[in-house]
Amino acid sequence: MTEEEEYLQLQHLRSKATELFIREEWKDSIDAYTHFINLCTHQIQISHSHPEKLRKSLCIALCNRAEASSRLRDFHCALQDCDHALNLDPTHFKTLVCKGKILLGLNRYSMALECFRIALLDPQAAGNSETLNGYFQKCKKFEFLSRTGSIDLSDWVANGFPGKAPELAEHIGAVEIKKSEISGRGLFATKNIDAGSLILVTKAIAIERSLLNEGKDLSEDAQLVIWKNFVDKVSEFIRKCHKTRSLIGRLSIGENEDGLEVPDVDLFRPQNVEDVESIEEIDMVKLLAILDVNSLTEDAVSANILRKQNDCYGVGLWLLPAFINHSCCPNARRLHVGDYLIVHASKDLKAGEEITFAYLDPLSPLNKRKEMSVTWGIHCKCRRCKFEGEIFSKQEMKEIEIGVERGLLDVGGVVYKLEDQMKRWKVRGKEKGFLRASFWSAYSEAYRSERSMKRWGRRIPALDAVVDSVTDVVGGDHRLLRILVEEMKKNGGGHVEMEKVFKLAKDVYGKVVKKQAMRKILELCIAD
Repeated sequence: MTEEEEYLQLQHLRSKATELFIREEWKDSIDAYTHFINLCTHQIQISHSHPEKLRKSLCIALCNRAEASSRLRDFHCALQDCDHALNLDPTHFKTLVCKGKILLGLNRYSMALECFRIALLDPQAAGNSETLNGYFQKCKKFEFLSRTGSIDLSDWVANGFPGKAPELAEHIGAVEIKKSEISGRGLFATKNIDAGSLILVTKAIAIERSLLNEGKDLSEDAQLVIWKNFVDKVSEFIRKCHKTRSLIGRLSIGENEDGLEVPDVDLFRPQNVEDVESIEEIDMVKLLAILDVNSLTEDAVSANILRKQNDCYGVGLWLLPAFINHSCCPNARRLHVGDYLIVHASKDLKAGEEITFAYLDPLSPLNKRKEMSVTWGIHCKCRRCKFEGEIFSKQEMKEIEIGVERGLLDVGGVVYKLEDQMKRWKVRGKEKGFLRASFWSAYSEAYRSERSMKRWGRRIPALDAVVDSVTDVVGGDHRLLRILVEEMKKNGGGHVEMEKVFKLAKDVYGKVVKKQAMRKILELCIAD
């Protein structure tokens, strides 16, 4: 076969691959382009005819194969093809745009910005200026948000959550991973962080959701289906993305916690490109253990879902939040917006303080938390659990517990008796908040009952004092916020009361909206 015949054969093969690409038959087009790329590369090495045309054809083939790979979420191979094409032609317009879109999808904003910046200098950009400039401006915006964490969801919230949840920029604030006295490794603040302030924003590696039925519960079979689909999604993603496989491989499997490596938090930044070619595969046994220990559900006690209807059950994997340990006196909460998870401080944090979530309901008594801890495999040794372990052993406390469980005491009487015992035992400060948090159900029921308040109102603490005390222990909690809003509406609260509500709302939902939009959230809080 002559060189001219071989060249014509290559063009025929490229046309076939392009036809498959146009029909969006991604896998078949990748196979066809691979065949063409191999033959074209060989032809360039051995032939001197049509060298410039062959190089141009090779660039286009590599770019199209990259696009097809990205459609199949194989970003590692897609970026390799883009880099190969740009080595042949550093200003190849189509490849620069393709690589920019892939990097933008991977949240590598500054790298994507550079690709679009160079592409805009090309004469071909004139015919695509509006689209290309849109990508460029989006990258600039997301790069700024990623660097500063200046998220504002006010318009979306105030307008009633129209359309899909907004796309957010990933952000890692002033945190580091260190050895934890609670368990294994933890996430720590590296500077003082005010309550409500953003700690990090991250997108799920994978998430699986199902609609809840009217009973707001899922059958065991439905949960198994969700879990299987979730595992399949994670497995598929780590097969294609080497970096993700590397990061997931650093998560705990629930064993040998003290002997685990402490990774640098910078590895988890989207723009970090680690050399991961030699990363070992994760077998299914290890993967299942990792997901069992580190996956999070959207309906957790420390979480809020910011959308119109909370009628979904979702389970997902978010990498950095997996390092956040449990405490019965948590200082952080999470807000779910689409597939993104926003972690914010629910109390003021000091530099060096460990960031913690409540895996268990912090507004429940010690015995209930111990029951729940069995499911989580937690043996909590926090200050609150130690204090309550001593107090709950007292006969008077056992009598109060029995009275609550069996309904032998009026809820106002429970509150009065508990407050009286705390005076007798000289319980002060935060320790008083521990016990009030543990018996919050009795306190909240008493304050909501006109009958109880008529009988006990003058002999028990004011609601706002108890809410302050409990908030000091558990941080912002939507149940505390709800009762405070109810009380304010009932009594026609003024400016001072409203400011107190807004402050607690920021502890619960974070500083992601302005006051007008926060009113919308408060309406939903009451409706729920």
